[in-house]
Amino acid sequence: MDSESNSMVVMVLVLIGGFTVLFYMLKWSWKCWCGFRVYVLSNFWQVNLKAYGQWAVVTGATSGIGKAYAYELARRGLDIVLVSRSIDKLHAVAKEIEDKHGRQTHIIQTDFTEGHHIYPAIAEALRDLEIGILVNNVGMNYSETLVHFLDIPNPEQRTTHVINCNILSVTQMTTLILPRMVEREKGLIINMSSEAGAQPQPMLSLYSATKIFVTYFSRALNSEYKSRGITVQCVAPFMVSTNMTQHLPPSLLLKSASEFACEALNTVGYSSYTSGCVAHALQHIALSVFFPGWLRLSSYFVKQTEKFALSMQKKVDEMKERSACKQD
Repeated sequence: MDSESNSMVVMVLVLIGGFTVLFYMLKWSWKCWCGFRVYVLSNFWQVNLKAYGQWAVVTGATSGIGKAYAYELARRGLDIVLVSRSIDKLHAVAKEIEDKHGRQTHIIQTDFTEGHHIYPAIAEALRDLEIGILVNNVGMNYSETLVHFLDIPNPEQRTTHVINCNILSVTQMTTLILPRMVEREKGLIINMSSEAGAQPQPMLSLYSATKIFVTYFSRALNSEYKSRGITVQCVAPFMVSTNMTQHLPPSLLLKSASEFACEALNTVGYSSYTSGCVAHALQHIALSVFFPGWLRLSSYFVKQTEKFALSMQKKVDEMKERSACKQD
């Protein structure tokens, strides 16, 4: 009887173990298939973005990822509304798009750090346009390098600017454009979050917090409106060669803005939350595994981040010195 009982226990444990292994195999197989579909198959079969409407609105459109999105959307056949702060850069980018891609452009000069009073003028400028796509890209950090919250330069003004630019712009631009998309029962809103919002990030505290707002807002909004023909996609990139990353040279892991925009737009229709490209998706997985939340918030990690910030500051200073020498 004891022998039979032991055999039964062993058989039950084997079944439990077998089902557990099968469950995780199926789970990881599904994740691999989803990743393959989003980041590989999407390069061969893209959604027709022109089907959303004639115009695409891109905020922060004169540099970095925003400029790259504007160019790529124009290349795919949309007319572009460029929204940014510098009127000279707006004219320059608009001319490049018109000359290279033969698309119409419209420019709106505004400063998203200024708060609520800028949006009535934007609404008036967009009033007569059929807007199929909104790219809420504009964003800013509060320092060139990683710093403690109390070391933010000019903190009273800077923190308000970051919140206005990273959070208020997303909600207000969505409020302006979403109602007409709902009326037409089609539209695409792309909100630019960041890998920095995937977990709390010490020495990027405010920036990280604004980006997780963008992520939660986007995913909830997509759930609310997808049944009404609206897609809200949240894009959470890792490092891209832009002003915010001091134009670090592109590499296997660090994408150029144009490469990133092309790959990220391919994922539209395949995923409502994406890292944008396979290189960034793999980095996200690696960070999640090797640097879980509890480790990122530990005193040890903060100390290592401080050391990393110092080394990055040295590299930035060296790059500025070399650039100054070349100009001389």
